[in-house]
Amino acid sequence: MPSLLTQTAWLFLLAIPIACVAWTVTHEEIFREPREYCIERSHNCKTIWARKFFYLFTCEYCFSHYVTIAAVAITGYKLLLDDWRGYFIAGFALVWIANLYMSLHALIRTSLKAEGLEAKLEEKKLEKES
Repeated sequence: MPSLLTQTAWLFLLAIPIACVAWTVTHEEIFREPREYCIERSHNCKTIWARKFFYLFTCEYCFSHYVTIAAVAITGYKLLLDDWRGYFIAGFALVWIANLYMSLHALIRTSLKAEGLEAKLEEKKLEKES
């Protein structure tokens, strides 16, 4: 079993690509059309199972669980315990850290967008005054 320091490093590093994939699929322009299809299907499918299936592609938190399962399967990463419980703990810890990263990303992005809009408003105000 790797040291706790090594496991912790893996936790914070492995959460980065998980967050990246989950955010990209659920928010970025490159996946807009499939995401819009999934949004429509998540509202209009007849069965609850189908609606929930399509919804998971529109929610970064939900989708991050599936990306995490794939990442843990590919890497064999375990946290704290060296049996199946280590996979279980690792999965939830990775989801939590990945979602923390995505929340920080959204917060920074929103702040930058707000600053940009404020700068444009100030610029227009100065143009009107002169």
